[in-house]
Amino acid sequence: MTWCKFTGKEIFNKQTIKHAAVSGILMLGVGNGIVIWVEQFIPSGLVAIMVASAAIWFVILDKPKWKENLSSTSTVTGLIVGFIGVILLFGEQLLHILSTNQSTTQIVGMILLILGPIAWAGGSLYSKYKSDPNSSVSVNTAWQMIAAGIAFIPGSLFSSEFKHFNWQHIPLDAWLSIIYLIIFGSIAAFSAYVWLLKVRPATQVSTYAYVNPVVAVLLSLCFTSEKITLIQLLGLVVILGSVLLINLAKYRKSKEVALQA
Repeated sequence: MTWCKFTGKEIFNKQTIKHAAVSGILMLGVGNGIVIWVEQFIPSGLVAIMVASAAIWFVILDKPKWKENLSSTSTVTGLIVGFIGVILLFGEQLLHILSTNQSTTQIVGMILLILGPIAWAGGSLYSKYKSDPNSSVSVNTAWQMIAAGIAFIPGSLFSSEFKHFNWQHIPLDAWLSIIYLIIFGSIAAFSAYVWLLKVRPATQVSTYAYVNPVVAVLLSLCFTSEKITLIQLLGLVVILGSVLLINLAKYRKSKEVALQA
């Protein structure tokens, strides 16, 4: 927000703040908030599978594009194939979860994980269709994050987190993680995501939900001692193939327009 002010962008526009607040609370407050909370009790593999369902919710909730998306065989097939790929990627964790008894907290977490991707997709589509196309992406992004941050405060007060918080007990790794998330997660990635929602079809943007697990697995191979299994490798190939299928119709359409021009 400071950078927006410094560069002379309009910050205090009522419509921009209103639309950014709604989309920010849905995406970052509800969508991300649920993921952050449930990862305390549920393995990250299952969380990744449920979060990947956001790509399907984009199509279901994007009413203005129903005819275009649902009539495209490659788009629908790509969505289904991509979700299967994510399941393959975390298949071993999924089998382990299904073979063990779940606590009440874990069951509640799984139910909430259904709502999280719906909120993220809904907030993304709200941002796409309601935001002023001429408004600044950086201003919009800043208000979204501020609104979500304010929405988190009641939850932290309710759970008495401030009573147990101690600055001296925060390890260096945690500070470095926060700096990384501020620069690459918020300023770079989330700003790029909000901008893409403006200029590209929602179904194309939604493929991030399938690509994220692929990136996570590849990073774990580079920076940890984990090894990739044959099933995981198959999952990676299936996911990348699904992204190609989802974008195939758009590629063809762009090519036809270029040839006509």
